[in-house]
Amino acid sequence: MDSEKIVAIILAIFLPPLAVFMKDGLGPSFWLNCLLCIFVWFPGILHALYVVLKD
Repeated sequence: MDSEKIVAIILAIFLPPLAVFMKDGLGPSFWLNCLLCIFVWFPGILHALYVVLKD
């Protein structure tokens, strides 16, 4: 694992929309993550980790 991925994982835990934005930009996954974080924080974290860790 490189340092960029470690930083992305930490951001996905504490600031999920920012992590998704850094990975995918302002696409549909960013808006979905924002919606998940607004309603319930934990699903937003899981979605952000999924986006950051998928390849």
